[in-house]
Amino acid sequence: MVKVEQDVSRRPARDEQIPFRAVALFGSLLIGIALIGVLSWVFPAGDDSVGAELLLDRNTRIFPYPFTIQNVMWLAFCMASGELLVRHLAGLREREQIHLGLLPEDDRTVLRQQDMTPIYDRVVQSDPASRHLLQRLLSGALLQFRNSGSIGQVTSTIELSIDLYQHEIEMRYNMLRYVIWLIPTLGFIGTVLGIAFAMRTAGVLFAGASFTEASIGPEMMEQVTGDLGVAFYTTLLALLQSAVLMFVMHIMEEREEGALNGIGQYCLRNFVNRLQEGR
Repeated sequence: MVKVEQDVSRRPARDEQIPFRAVALFGSLLIGIALIGVLSWVFPAGDDSVGAELLLDRNTRIFPYPFTIQNVMWLAFCMASGELLVRHLAGLREREQIHLGLLPEDDRTVLRQQDMTPIYDRVVQSDPASRHLLQRLLSGALLQFRNSGSIGQVTSTIELSIDLYQHEIEMRYNMLRYVIWLIPTLGFIGTVLGIAFAMRTAGVLFAGASFTEASIGPEMMEQVTGDLGVAFYTTLLALLQSAVLMFVMHIMEEREEGALNGIGQYCLRNFVNRLQEGR
């Protein structure tokens, strides 16, 4: 027991480090700014191509560049991508815990009440901060069997814990779901603003022009269609970005839930099925 405490004390305190999620969020924001800079270089001012209008709204008359709806959506897209990376790495870490050998994996070992303390010490030593689902699940189950000696109570504890962890995983995606919802909302805001400015431009031009003046036609159409481009391109880009993020988010959530399912099977196979109640 003394050796375990010494080993734990040598491990670095993770709580003193900068949270990885905050670092990933800040890094993804910087990547978003860099991406906007690269796209602005690829599509310079005056470029009236579809790519410049769709990706950046490069020649906007509604917003002062680079403060456009598209650029805000790119920042939100990169921040959501950073959160997806965090969730991907979290799922990988949870899967790796199964291979630490915290429980006996042979075909002959039987676990009794007096065997719980060494296993519990090994579990705590592997994760002193209780950050991983496997260690948290095993800690509660080991203490339950050591105190009660009842396999039924251990099974109920594991089932309840897995349900709580399932809810915890779903809660981790709440902010990501909000960002994915926010991107189409920004696109629709750009649509409303684009249509509003297009109608305003058309109204001003019609009010100050005679229908017999042929020179006003191309000028009026160019300005009106330019404002309508903001309306349609922001929504199109927002739908594309949200579709990509939703697809990746479902994959990441499925992997995290799969990791939790693997943890439950690991505990059932190597812990619950080995328990022996004392007479």
